[in-house]
Amino acid sequence: MGPQSFLLQRLRRLPFVEAALQHVLESDSRTLEDQVSLTLIPAPPFGEDHRARRVVELLVEAGLEDAVMDSVGNVLARYELGADPAEPPLVVSAHLDTAFPPGTPVTLRREGTRLRAPGIADDGRGLAALVALARTLRVAEVPVGAPILFVATVGEEGEGDLRGVKQIFGEGGPGRHARGFISLDGAGIEGVVVRAVGSRRLRIVVSGPGGHSWSDFGVLNPIHLLGEMVARIIRIPLSGIPRTTCTVARWGGGTGINAIPEEAWVEVDLRSEDPRALAELESGVREALQRTLETSEAAVGSARGEVRMKIVVIGDRPAGSTDPDSPLVRAVLAATRGLGRTPTLMAASTDANFPMSLGIPSLTIGAGGLAGGAHTLDEWYDNTGGPVGIQRALLTLLLAVGVARPAGAPGD
Repeated sequence: MGPQSFLLQRLRRLPFVEAALQHVLESDSRTLEDQVSLTLIPAPPFGEDHRARRVVELLVEAGLEDAVMDSVGNVLARYELGADPAEPPLVVSAHLDTAFPPGTPVTLRREGTRLRAPGIADDGRGLAALVALARTLRVAEVPVGAPILFVATVGEEGEGDLRGVKQIFGEGGPGRHARGFISLDGAGIEGVVVRAVGSRRLRIVVSGPGGHSWSDFGVLNPIHLLGEMVARIIRIPLSGIPRTTCTVARWGGGTGINAIPEEAWVEVDLRSEDPRALAELESGVREALQRTLETSEAAVGSARGEVRMKIVVIGDRPAGSTDPDSPLVRAVLAATRGLGRTPTLMAASTDANFPMSLGIPSLTIGAGGLAGGAHTLDEWYDNTGGPVGIQRALLTLLLAVGVARPAGAPGD
């Protein structure tokens, strides 16, 4: 038996921990109600305000009366019963935003044990679990060895570019010197994300004089030029270990079928678990563009001087990793096994990317239950094993911060 497993056994014998674990079970229906009600509040990228205000209300109702929204829209609240407020906190988080654009209809359908709605698991489940953890700690009056900073972040999805978690862990942010970070993202009981898949998202824009498709034929056509560039990009050799990917995700341009475009653009998503591999891939993409400008028949000769090109970074999610032997990872592995489950270490792109890149021990776990169809209108959640996920999160954070001896308790 490892040290963390031994500590877990001792932890679970404490009366207030037993009470907390029992409360998770007894309040399961309320947690599910919170999950549904939060999911039904639309929270598209850059439109999380309404949902954030409801999370503030729920955390205040749970007993964290200092819950507030910060300047970018994150929700923050602290739990520090028994802890020294000056100690570095453990940050526990879930994200407010969904992957769906404004105007997406959000309705709930019940099909047997499944709940269907866009965002019901990602991250309606994580937000409900965040509130449930705060409520459980307060109800059971669990004394902790270090403060816990509860955060509901904006901007985890897509073009949000992790802006919420970057605010929390940026220079002067409340998590800058945190002892660790746990993100509650979606469903699941066994997965543990300890490797951050980094991404660089580029928007490449090429401009030319434009003109009539017949009378001006022969001048630079930005779409033709970008087509050549894309052909070069997809021939860039990609690493299998570490896994590296390059996706031409969107492109467009032009004003009409009978006009040569004045401007065209393409967006490229580059990913890798290795920061160096990611940087090399981006360098290859930039070189492919430059080579195309230098050698393309569409860009040389009289049209060469008319080419205008720019590359805009529209997303930067850094890669990183947390040592599997770190105390935080050992804590979640022990908690998972202690609940009769087999943990699996994984790679993904989550809010944990940014603190990982700073060297802060960080991981992402599911918040219980089963789910599927993420980022689709048919996303579903099944609460089978739902409370177990919240119990795992509870035990993990208590192993990570320790528990304080209640006032008046005898010594060992």
